[in-house]
Amino acid sequence: MSPPVTRGPLTPHLYLPDAQRPVRAKLLHLNTDTRVVPHHHACAQIALSATGVVRMTMTDGSFIVPPSRALWIPPGVEHAVSVVEDAELLTLYLHQPRGRFGPKVARTLDTPWRQCRVLEVSQLLRALALELDARPDVCGFTLSADELQREKRLSALLFDELRRARPVPLGIALPLEKRLRALCQAVLDDPTRHTTLADWARDAGASPRTVARLFRSELQTSFVQWRQQVLLARAVTLAARRLPMASIAAELGYASASAFSAMVRRTVGTPPSRFLVS
Repeated sequence: MSPPVTRGPLTPHLYLPDAQRPVRAKLLHLNTDTRVVPHHHACAQIALSATGVVRMTMTDGSFIVPPSRALWIPPGVEHAVSVVEDAELLTLYLHQPRGRFGPKVARTLDTPWRQCRVLEVSQLLRALALELDARPDVCGFTLSADELQREKRLSALLFDELRRARPVPLGIALPLEKRLRALCQAVLDDPTRHTTLADWARDAGASPRTVARLFRSELQTSFVQWRQQVLLARAVTLAARRLPMASIAAELGYASASAFSAMVRRTVGTPPSRFLVS
């Protein structure tokens, strides 16, 4: 297996949004196992995969981004990128007046937009994002007056569609405590290696009682509930490969597709056919 390829921040300075161009698009092809080092941006951004799957990791959480979803990242939030499946990563950088959060069309300081959140990507939102000019600011490049007016209209509609996008519970909370974070990272890397807390605790060199207590104090959840979120994220990755439901269930250690479907319904309140849309 080849070692991961590490890259620095992906030239955001060449795609800075402003009042004239409120949404700037950047499209890059990234190979599996590419990792982009932790970095942050002064502006808000939307990350979505035109193809493939990426994982975005912040201090307090990890998010899977398949083509059917987008990740909202507020200004100043440090994040790293790991490419799970060969991906064309489409990043939208958003211009916002100072002190404003959320899509520019929001009239108030909307609390949900202060933190990262996964959003459903409608066909219209996806089409608008892909239609934006993704050329960087190099060698004196500028849009013509007609191109600029068209981009402004696309941006206005994109902001409106973004405001309407439904949030999806795909985030995986991560702790700050070093021992528990190492254990959580091991589960993220190989979620089906063990199924019980006792086995994971043994790998971490801690007692099951200690690990259970840390999950409650650090993440306000149980290990079982947290691991279910990891399995859901893994299922989204597998669904992006167009695997059938039975194969996804088997890959995640479920005895049947119906048992896996029951877990999805119980956890997110929707059937797999809706949750795992790709």
